[in-house]
Amino acid sequence: MGRQLAVVLYVVAMAAVIVAVDVLFFKNRFRERLIVNIGIVLVFAVFYLRFLRRP
Repeated sequence: MGRQLAVVLYVVAMAAVIVAVDVLFFKNRFRERLIVNIGIVLVFAVFYLRFLRRP
């Protein structure tokens, strides 16, 4: 149960970062917002695969 909670919290943190960046910097810019959102997801995915995934 602890592992699932950690993954859920990780996904919630990622969503919070995406929403915060969208609201603060890219309100009316669709393409830039999409590119930055994809970049944020990729950074979170790499961090997860590198540090948090079990071997």
